Amino acid sequence: MQNTIVTNNPIVRDKYSENVLFIDGSVEQLLIKVRDLVHEGYELITHPLPASLRIMFSPYRSVIIGQKRGTADPLHVEIAEESVLKYKRQMSNREVDIKHNKDYQQIDLILLESALGDVTRV
Repeated sequence: MQNTIVTNNPIVRDKYSENVLFIDGSVEQLLIKVRDLVHEGYELITHPLPASLRIMFSPYRSVIIGQKRGTADPLHVEIAEESVLKYKRQMSNREVDIKHNKDYQQIDLILLESALGDVTRV
């Protein structure tokens, strides 16, 4: 099965170039793209939002999606829709932390590689 990484992180794009859909934009734009892909029938492999509130303020995010199945999974649609809404709500009270861009790029890469390791073990 061929998975795709949807990311706005340049080091992820450079490292995994052939399996990447690069979003040249914000995390919000990335989440909207993931939501749109889920509506088209792609499955979510990883959750669009991070597990940590602190990482929510990162300017970088990578999400793994699976193959297009033809019809949208209602649970995946709900998760993708809620992720956009929760992100917007959370960020309405806080700014993206751009002072630590390089650190956030590395953290995103580490989290992605951990998820990729889990996906290949399934």
